[in-house]
Amino acid sequence: MVGIAQKPSVSAVQEGEFPVTHFRTATVNGIDIFYREAGPADGPAVLLLHGFPTASSQFRHLIPLLADRYRVIAPDFPGFGHSASPDRSTFDYTFANFADLMNGLIDQLGVDRYALYCFDYGAPTGYRLALKGPERVSALIVQNGNAYEEGLSDFWDPIKAYWADKTDERRQAIAFILKPETVKQQYTAGVKDLSRLDPDRWLHDDVQLARPGNADIQLDLFYDYGSNVTLYPEFQAFFRDHQPPTLVVWGQNDPVFPAAGAHPYKRDLPSAEFHLLDTGHFLLEDKLDVAAPMIHDFLDRSIGRS
Repeated sequence: MVGIAQKPSVSAVQEGEFPVTHFRTATVNGIDIFYREAGPADGPAVLLLHGFPTASSQFRHLIPLLADRYRVIAPDFPGFGHSASPDRSTFDYTFANFADLMNGLIDQLGVDRYALYCFDYGAPTGYRLALKGPERVSALIVQNGNAYEEGLSDFWDPIKAYWADKTDERRQAIAFILKPETVKQQYTAGVKDLSRLDPDRWLHDDVQLARPGNADIQLDLFYDYGSNVTLYPEFQAFFRDHQPPTLVVWGQNDPVFPAAGAHPYKRDLPSAEFHLLDTGHFLLEDKLDVAAPMIHDFLDRSIGRS
């Protein structure tokens, strides 16, 4: 006897309850900036700034977990992800220019105040943004984002040599950073359970880095990172003077930005909430289940609305 198909049961997640991420592009200063956006338009804003060598896609799992209550915005920097990659002859790939573009983006989106999530390259970009309008930063989430010279590990030694001696030889000496094996290592180093890592992540990054002209864009940015170190004292003064509510959540096994760069935040932000996780650089890849509740709870207590 043929059975009669049963009507599917109603899902525990009703239509409209699960936040939808929108994928948009805005033209800022003549450059197309791609960004992901989710959450209520009138919710407190959270700006997620990505690192090297990835893009806003690194926040793909975190965004819907925050978007129940918050307006979450995650852009791609020029030369990354789906944002434009203007020719180096017409655009200088610098962190100052990245900050200007991010400032223009949030202005265009009508964001007056925002919680700032700083990771890797997102840290110097975000802190430059904060210097432009410190009163706009409602809270700070720091995830393996450096602002102290103590946090520059041995990984940075050949890059420092390039800062001191801007020659083609020094430039090519750091090109190993762009190789697939180095990119993969940024994901795997310090991670205890590799089965938690999605291998599509480093494959996606490799495709981005292989685009015509992208290698030189990335090497330009590694050179310009030296300008961030010069600004570290100003970033630290922002922390001391404005004391934004701060959550530091850091992968302590990160070979690029080790835990030595996390601890100094406590000097300038004594009320900061501080968590070292037993993982590496991209902690949202394998410790999302630990970090996301911390981040959501912190936002609820610092900028959330009932």
